[in-house]
Amino acid sequence: MPEDKPSRRKPKPDAFEPFADDAAVRTIGALSFENGTDRIALHGSLDLTKDKTGLAQARLLQNTLDAIVKALEAGDLPEAVAEAPDQAPKTVANPFA
Repeated sequence: MPEDKPSRRKPKPDAFEPFADDAAVRTIGALSFENGTDRIALHGSLDLTKDKTGLAQARLLQNTLDAIVKALEAGDLPEAVAEAPDQAPKTVANPFA
């Protein structure tokens, strides 16, 4: 019986798992999807050109949105995510002083 070998597959460096963390970002052209555990923020713009690059970007956009919808459909969703209350800015010590 052959022994188990470690997987040679490495996670994709651009892997984007919706709502998994507060750090991941997927960028398509100048459009960024900023991940969060309770929301995903979209910033920027995207020009889909009628060429191979535009097709690749459109497919990545479609895959990203499909993953977001799938993650939303898999969960037990509240009616709305509560907004964080406005907090007064905190004073911190100047690290350069």
